[in-house]
Amino acid sequence: MTFTRMKTLTLLVCTLLALSFPGYVNCANNKKGSQAPSAPLEPEAVIEEVNAKQLEKLLADKDYVAVFWYARSCVTCDKVLAELEKIDDDTDSFGVDFVKINDKRLAKQYGIKNFPALTYFREKEPIIYDGDLMDEEGVLDFLTSLEAMDLPDRIEEVNAKILHKIIEDTDFVAVLFCPDHETCPPRVMDKQQCRKCAKALQELENIDDEADQLGIGFVKIHDEALADEYNLGSLPALVYYRHQTPIIYEGELQREEDVLEWLVQNKSTGDEDDVIEDVTTKTLSTLISNIDNLVVLFYDHGNDDSMTVLEELEQIDDDCDKHGIQFVKIDDAKAAAEYGIESIPAIVYFEKEIPNVYDGDLMDEEQILRWLLAQLERDEIEDVTDEMLDTMIKEGRVLAVLFYDNNDKKSQKVLEELENIDDECDALGITFVKIDNPEEAVEYGINKVPKLIYFEKGIPTIYEGNLEDEEKLLKWLEEQTSSDQIEDITDEMLDLIIEKMPHVAVLFYDKDQKKSQKILAELENIDDECDQNDIAFVKIDDDKEAKEWGIDEIPSIVLFERGIPHIYEGDLMKEDELLGWLVHQKRYSEIPEVTDEMKDKLVENTEHLAVIFYDKEDKQDMRILNELENIDDELEKEGIVIVRIDNAAEAKEYGLDHLPALIYFENKIPALYEGDLMNEDEVLEWLLVQKKTATIEEVTDEILVNLINEHEYVVVFFTGPCEPGEKCDNTLSALESIDDELDEAGIIFVTTEDTGIAKKYGVKSYPRLVFFRNRDPLHFTGDLEDEDEVLSWITDEETLEIPGKIEEVNVKMLDKILAENDHVVVFFYTEGDKKAQKILNELENIDDECEEKDIDFVKTSDQDIDKEYDLPGLPALAFYRHKFRTIYTGDLMKEEAILEWVIDLHESTADVIESVDRKTLQVLINDVEHLAVFFYDDECETCPGILEELENIDDDTDKHGIQFVKSNDVKLAHEIGIFAFPALVYYETGVPIMYDGNLKNENRVLQWLINQKNMGKWNSKNKFQKDDECFYVGLGHDGHSAKRGNNYVPNDYKPFQCCPTKLEKSTKVPKMTAQRITHSDGDSGKRQGGNFQFASTTKTQNAKPTAKPVVNKKQAKRVQDAKDDDDDDDDDDDDDNAPLVKVSYANKRTGSNKPQSAKKPKVQDDDDDESTEVEKSKKSSKKSGKLNVKTGINFFQNRLKNIYDLIFQDISLWE
Repeated sequence: MTFTRMKTLTLLVCTLLALSFPGYVNCANNKKGSQAPSAPLEPEAVIEEVNAKQLEKLLADKDYVAVFWYARSCVTCDKVLAELEKIDDDTDSFGVDFVKINDKRLAKQYGIKNFPALTYFREKEPIIYDGDLMDEEGVLDFLTSLEAMDLPDRIEEVNAKILHKIIEDTDFVAVLFCPDHETCPPRVMDKQQCRKCAKALQELENIDDEADQLGIGFVKIHDEALADEYNLGSLPALVYYRHQTPIIYEGELQREEDVLEWLVQNKSTGDEDDVIEDVTTKTLSTLISNIDNLVVLFYDHGNDDSMTVLEELEQIDDDCDKHGIQFVKIDDAKAAAEYGIESIPAIVYFEKEIPNVYDGDLMDEEQILRWLLAQLERDEIEDVTDEMLDTMIKEGRVLAVLFYDNNDKKSQKVLEELENIDDECDALGITFVKIDNPEEAVEYGINKVPKLIYFEKGIPTIYEGNLEDEEKLLKWLEEQTSSDQIEDITDEMLDLIIEKMPHVAVLFYDKDQKKSQKILAELENIDDECDQNDIAFVKIDDDKEAKEWGIDEIPSIVLFERGIPHIYEGDLMKEDELLGWLVHQKRYSEIPEVTDEMKDKLVENTEHLAVIFYDKEDKQDMRILNELENIDDELEKEGIVIVRIDNAAEAKEYGLDHLPALIYFENKIPALYEGDLMNEDEVLEWLLVQKKTATIEEVTDEILVNLINEHEYVVVFFTGPCEPGEKCDNTLSALESIDDELDEAGIIFVTTEDTGIAKKYGVKSYPRLVFFRNRDPLHFTGDLEDEDEVLSWITDEETLEIPGKIEEVNVKMLDKILAENDHVVVFFYTEGDKKAQKILNELENIDDECEEKDIDFVKTSDQDIDKEYDLPGLPALAFYRHKFRTIYTGDLMKEEAILEWVIDLHESTADVIESVDRKTLQVLINDVEHLAVFFYDDECETCPGILEELENIDDDTDKHGIQFVKSNDVKLAHEIGIFAFPALVYYETGVPIMYDGNLKNENRVLQWLINQKNMGKWNSKNKFQKDDECFYVGLGHDGHSAKRGNNYVPNDYKPFQCCPTKLEKSTKVPKMTAQRITHSDGDSGKRQGGNFQFASTTKTQNAKPTAKPVVNKKQAKRVQDAKDDDDDDDDDDDDDNAPLVKVSYANKRTGSNKPQSAKKPKVQDDDDDESTEVEKSKKSSKKSGKLNVKTGINFFQNRLKNIYDLIFQDISLWE
């Protein structure tokens, strides 16, 4: 029996194999030569072979050429070519010439390195195809697509076949129909329609790129027959295809801006699903420039408020269209920030490029529509943000800007008067805007508002007259627009212009000096030419400002190129020569000559600066200077400014005895170049190394003395005379590795070979390391070869401290001290302030007492320290406990009271929510993983009460690892979109989540904070894995009741795992049962969720009826009440006065409440018999512990049977 079965199976397998490979079986009667060979196929269209000269001629004669590059050694070229031959006829019909060429040298010229390759030439402009060359349809689509034909600032010409394809493939296409080339040959304008077409084409090419940015294709076609077929009438004619539906333009084709506006307006009009169109930043900029009335919704697709507002606004989109208002939306936070939008969603209305922010209710679409229509009807001075104003100034618009205070009565009165001349300003071409921003006003030197500034080409002019007399103001504005005078500016304006404008020519003059008046009259003649070359020309009558720039001779001209000054040394009476010099300086890069005052300003304000000290009378110096001119461009690309100075006295201040010499300044720290200045490549390499790598700067004695006097912490490595390769040089190289760490701590590290200063500070042997702390030297006595020991010694607190003195620290060191020490007292002051010095003398008396209590006491006078640390004023004293600050409000001259205050704060326990300043909060957001911030303001009446309630959960949040702080920094709150107070924000690893519940219920707040933290844990623990396709869902309270009571366990959420499982054939409606994930005995108490599987509908013999779960009355009531009294994060069911149970974590319950788990169903295959046999096989193997021969044969027999059934079942289906 077994033998017969085996024979049958063998025969069956052989038969199946034979059927599977029919191509390899030869029949007996198919003898050699019995059949005639098949006739060869007719060759299809072949891609023409060309050589280099033929290709050059073809590219000169034809507009569209596709070139297939191949090589003899290329294995796949023939196969690819065979595929591309199939589309040769199609490309011909589309007007694309297709050729092939085998020329590696020519291929290299066109950027072809690998073969095969395809290049598409559009009017001689090449584009390399980067798709799959074996996909001939994809290649054809590419060659005939509008994107491939697109050329910048040019409307592409197409034939009729390509046009039909473009209309089919592209949603929005504008087509300019022109007469045939026979009627209007190129450059022949003897007919009116030819001239009209050429002129229209010239104008429309100006908007080709803008249309492209808006997703509108633009092509032209010279085909009179096709125009007649469409009944277009006289040519030229413009037809706009929207989703293949044509619209004919009836306006004047030579007015390109009107055409673009018409295209935009008709892009969505008439669509069945008319929605507000999404645009990109680039498209938005184009629309603002070309649409007179534009509404923009700045929104966030992932924000619920944004999507709700969007739904409301969709209802007024059609109404806006009817009134000629274009409505678009943009989901781009960066674009919103550019227009000064701090809170999203937001609506901005642009009228002739002037923005106006809507500040009403975004949910009331009717109110928004009324506001928009009112903007159309009435003329008022638009409000702008500081970012909007900066953009308008940068664009060079003619502006009148009123700086005002919305809450100031005088400002309101002035505003009412100036509204009367808004139309007149429009007529003069002046854009009138207003801004309520004190910080922006200060930038322009305005300390008192209201104030008006006139801007022309970025240059500001302050109006000094009476703003309530609008007639006089209008007359003054008219004079500003009509006069060609060089604008007079203040010193604050000058600093601002130099900072914001790339090229500024400044005439320093004296208006009472005859020579200045005479020169000024001459220079007025070149003001317009400077404007044409984008050079702003201004004048300033300020002796003090002139001296600040080192200008001793008045009048003088200085050109500022990106903040770098160039002094003009020619004759100011020869205006043409001056103009030539200005234009030359702008076009060609040269190393500028500066004064010592200019050099000082550049050192102060420029991060990377190279200064050449030279003598212009020395021929060798001039030769070296000429060599260094060759690297000026490379340095500019790397962000290194290079200048020259001819000042021997200034050179001596840096200890330079021999000229020329080069000093590189990085963040004010100088480094001396010791190499050959004639070798410009070596100089360039050295400068780039200084900028890009951490190096210990080499200095002279004079530079070293300045550093020690000006900086708090300076480490000096005295090498003595040191040659490359010597021990001192190797030690110096090893110490380079700790330069970065010292820099981060605000410690300067330099080296010098000079021995004069070394002897002064007791250095007798070399090499030697000395640390200067506030000019006080400390010698290192350890191992200089061990850089880790050196670093540890320098940064040790005992090394940094000077006994009996309050240490002066810089910002970097202060940040380090606050980060590393629990208790710090900081005295903030201004250097040179006599009152501060008196206070310091008193504070020195309590420094030792603070030190005994392990309280660090430091002082700092860095520039703008009050802004950096958000201080109300200087001097100021602050106590920091674990980075949290308390400012002293008493008398700073009474050191005893200060000491008592410090000790009280040190010894008290922090049982309140700590208040933080802006800088500390930003540090906490970046450093603390779980942070809760309560934002409030001083005008909020409910804030103190809510804060008092939240103080009760401060300790609880600490226990759960959540740091709780408060901040009344309204500006910072606005920056993150908080405008209503109080507000609670939870930060997890810097990402904010706003609490939108009831802040009066502190227990609910605590529960929400804990939920947010735990949610993060689950998300990180149960990440989706692609290999098993399982996912987790949260199902409430682990199957328990959500009703609060004695058994209530907060935060008892347990996720269930859902995994896919196979279904049996008979299953029509799958039943889903939740099954708890089982654990080992050791983990029996831990329930980590569950998984879902589909329950089998087939009853097994061993299956027992499922027992009904026993539910007691209390549990039933809890289930019934769960809907009404849930524990989610919303507050629909909250009672402010009903106290919640104190949050605690009980041990998780086991036993009676545990739901019964269904038995795990068997996973069955499609075939029942196979499933049964496999199951038997498994049982058999488990019993025996190994696979026996009989089991193996049975298993193999079943597999073959299944294959047999499958094949013959498929055969029957074919039949």
